[in-house]
Amino acid sequence: MTRYIDITLTKRGVGCVAKLLDSEAPRTCDAVWSALPLGVDAFHAKYARNEIYTLVDAFADEEPGLENPTITPIPGDVMYFEFAPWQLTPSSHGYGDAGTPAQGKIDLAVFYGRNNLLLNADFGFVPGTVFATIVRGLDEIAAAANDLWLRGVEGEVLRFDRHDGEL
Repeated sequence: MTRYIDITLTKRGVGCVAKLLDSEAPRTCDAVWSALPLGVDAFHAKYARNEIYTLVDAFADEEPGLENPTITPIPGDVMYFEFAPWQLTPSSHGYGDAGTPAQGKIDLAVFYGRNNLLLNADFGFVPGTVFATIVRGLDEIAAAANDLWLRGVEGEVLRFDRHDGEL
């Protein structure tokens, strides 16, 4: 059975629906699905270009590892990245003013435009797992993501939930 998730920018009231790629990234899809709902502060990428993301506490009993990897995501890709605490500093990942977190974080990211390259000046290439693809609402989430870039992310939450309705 095909599984879908809702992805919402809560302050702006804009969302989209993404299909989980269970065949391509089964461990990641199961880990995310089991942990839903997820989401806290929204960020707009500094390095990758057309990306919005949220950083949540690591949630899987066992990390799924890299599946269906890419460093060149396309519009509509939804990705999962695992980061160790030492990788998350205010200057390297936009993690805020509290300093390095005590535990690892999971970066759940939505790519809404072209010409993305997952290259970080501190770490080099940063491959991630493409675990879902947006099937409805890409234009709307792209417009809201551009608004985040232009007007700021303060007070915005990027939320991931199970989709319970019809498509």
